[in-house]
Amino acid sequence: QDIRPLKIAVVNLMPTKIATETQILRLLGNTPLQVEISLVRMENHVSKNTAYDHLEKFYIGSEQLFEKTFDGMIITGAPVEQIPFEQVDYWEDLCRIMDYAKKKVFCTLYICWGAQAGLYHLYGIQKHNLEHKLFGVFQNVRATNADPLLRGFDDSFPVPNSRHTSINAEDILAQKNLTILAQSPQGGPSIIKSSDNRSVFITGHLEYDTNTLADEYWRDKNKGLPIDIPQNYFPGDDPMKIPSSTWRSTAHLFFSNWLNYYVYQEIGRASCR
Repeated sequence: QDIRPLKIAVVNLMPTKIATETQILRLLGNTPLQVEISLVRMENHVSKNTAYDHLEKFYIGSEQLFEKTFDGMIITGAPVEQIPFEQVDYWEDLCRIMDYAKKKVFCTLYICWGAQAGLYHLYGIQKHNLEHKLFGVFQNVRATNADPLLRGFDDSFPVPNSRHTSINAEDILAQKNLTILAQSPQGGPSIIKSSDNRSVFITGHLEYDTNTLADEYWRDKNKGLPIDIPQNYFPGDDPMKIPSSTWRSTAHLFFSNWLNYYVYQEIGRASCR
């Protein structure tokens, strides 16, 4: 096809950067659309878990991002949810990226803490501490049948979660420019979008691999940290048994719909104006 590749920036804030970039690229690559990816790291943050050589070879700095143009952007989660937003060492840089994306990018997908950061910076919506960590795979219910982002979704679908904070539905509903597309009885609003279709927020981790929750559980368990068994994940809640993915098809459909309806087709509409 004589179509230029879609230019997608992935602002990877996760400590396990190689695992996260692999998960996201695998999902973006499983569509008929051609994509050109730029991995982005924060200039003023030193990564403790990813080799400097890897970052230098495969990533651009956040300052370089502003010199380029992108059709879509993904901002990942980060393990800083219990820290006030303004105390995160790269908060100012991230705010600049979010402001840039709001004006220059057709659609930005915000994931987990990235979603909370986007909702706070763009709409002033606060995160709230949970009494217990939301850890496991939870069923979500569609709140609409009309949005193309959920086209092909079942009425109820699973999403992995691993977080200590949440967003209240009342705060979302109070914003006339935001719509809840799906929600979970345990975790609250799970997929939210802006009325101009330029921002999509997902509070869980559909990009997770089958073993990601298990890796998190055993990491904390082996460190002697207090950690519950992830819910609805290990067969019979036995961490010695091998888990299976119940969300893989949902993840592929979600990323495919986002890339097609919120990035690719938005480019087409813009070119016709």
